[in-house]
Parts: sequence; structure tokens; C-alpha cells
Amino acid sequence: MENRYLGKTGLRVSELCLGTMTLGRETSESDSFKILDYYKEKGGNFLDTADVYTRGASEEIVGNWLKGQRRDDFVLATKVRFPMGEGPNDIGLSRKHIMAGIKDSLHRLKTDYIDLYQVHAWDPRTPLEETLSTLNDLVREGLVRYIGASNFKGWQLQKAIDVSKQNGWEAFSCLQPQYNLLTRATEWELIDVCENEGLGVIPWSPLRGGWLSGKFTRALSQPPENTRIAEADKKGYQETWDMYNNEFTWHLIDELIDVANQAGKTPAQTAINWLLQKRGVTAPIIGARNLEQLDANLGAAGWSLTEDQMKRLDKASDLYVSYPYDQAADIQRNRGRE
Repeated sequence: MENRYLGKTGLRVSELCLGTMTLGRETSESDSFKILDYYKEKGGNFLDTADVYTRGASEEIVGNWLKGQRRDDFVLATKVRFPMGEGPNDIGLSRKHIMAGIKDSLHRLKTDYIDLYQVHAWDPRTPLEETLSTLNDLVREGLVRYIGASNFKGWQLQKAIDVSKQNGWEAFSCLQPQYNLLTRATEWELIDVCENEGLGVIPWSPLRGGWLSGKFTRALSQPPENTRIAEADKKGYQETWDMYNNEFTWHLIDELIDVANQAGKTPAQTAINWLLQKRGVTAPIIGARNLEQLDANLGAAGWSLTEDQMKRLDKASDLYVSYPYDQAADIQRNRGRE
């Protein structure tokens, strides 16, 4: 794996980030250690977790593994925002919850600092100034090196950046959005904001919960047992069979499989490689329940789809847009300024 700069910072991270949401939930600690060891062996240094992943179990496992490593060799990212208890202040982006969250995350991760501390989603009930001033304090205290956001809309991200600038506070260095061949609305504003403001982009769900893995084809009438898609309705996941069982999805998957065969790669590797080549993207976040999945996903790095193959996938995955995101609106805005 190559290393890339995270946005306009001087921080260099692996081009594939290891997401650890499955650790402690679907993967035992001993198997998690094997996954982390293998990721390190292949040159990976970028680990992403969150306090809410199995109520802290993921952070604990990562922390236990890091005890046996040289801490500064890794870029450690975690998040705060979602419920960590039943109390009224065990959720959100208030100063109280963030201060409690950073203390607990540092304890579970067994470290003195977090490289990248991210707000997991927008909080409509907490003043933005309260959140951003608190994050700024954490950086000034040395508990956090960089800050980022996840799951923001375009206007929310731009507002947060502007408020930080106006107050001389630490600004976001990266965005963690959902982005993949089935989720391209991320390109309509978020990628533009990130490129314009110098934020890195670390997309989550590059395979859309398995839809882009090659396991699902139009020949199926229902998802195979023991897959994430089969469990989606029961567990409240977004990538349900009913949501994606349509001609748009199957046409895209047909193209993805064909391009993958042409490239001599798997559909999953092809989908992740497509994302690696998209503008603004720093490092897609790959997850793995076992070593075989990790090894397969790491095969997305070290090669490139051709320009023609990228265009085929772009066309097959292109979403319908209306004003103000359509081509006519772009022409209107650029009229006389070409």
C-alpha cells in the first residue's frame, strides 16, 4: 500500500484504512489480532474505530493490540456522538458528552492521544460553537492531533469549517462520508467542499454492505443466508434487499462483474479501486470479519482501472439529478466564464 496525505495536513496515512466495527461483534479478540497483524504486515497504518462500536468493545480490542506495538507507527481514529449509556447526557456533541467521550476512549484504547477525533454525525440539539470550541480545546490540550466529521451534509460541513475559521479554532481535517458505486450523491456537494477546503475524504461502506462484493447477482430471488443483506431488515441496517433489488442495481452489478473480469480482479477489489481513483478520496475504509476478507480487500491497492473501465463504471452508477446539480445548471453557472 502507498501512503497519502490526509487533505492539506502533513499527516500520511495508508491508502486503505482498516475499519474495526466488526471487532468484538462478529470477530473474536484473537482473530481481531490476526487481522490487525496482517494489515500491519501489508504496510497499513490507519485504523478507524468508534466508541459506539459494540459499546466500546472495538476500541478495547484495538487498544489491547496497540499495547504490543510502537504507538507512533499508527494513525488512530475514533468517533463520538451516539449513545453510550441511558443517561440524558450520554449522547450528542455537548461539551459534557465530548469530554466524557474522549476520556473513556483514551482509557479503552490505552493511549495518551487520538490522532483523528471525529464527530460521528451532526447534532441538531447542540450549538455548533459548543462542539467546535470543545474539539479545539482537546487539540490544544494535546489529547487530539486532528479533528474530523462524519455523516454531514454539505451545508453543515461548510458551516462548521467557517465557524472554526471565524473563531480561530482548529478546523476539520477530513470527512468520513458514505461513498461507493451505489451512493454517489456524496459527489454533489461534499466532495467539492472537501477539495475546496483541503479536507481528506475517508469513505465508509465502499462495498455498500456487500452489495458490490460479487456475491449478489440478478439471478437471485433473495439474499443468501448468513450475509449482511439477509440480516439487514432484522438488525436495522440500511442496505436491505428491498431497497436495492431493482434494475439500476443489477445493471450496475452486471457492469462491475464484467469490468472486474476484464481487469482480472474480483468485483469487490474493482469497486474499491474505482473509489481509490475518485477525486478527493484519501483512503476508503475497508472492513473484514476474517483474514480471507481482509486479504481480498487489500487486493484493491497496487493497480489501477483503465480510463475506459472507470468511464463504464461511472456511467452505470450515475444517479439521476435535477436542478441545481444537473448539467444545465452547471452550464448556466459557467456561462461566459469557460
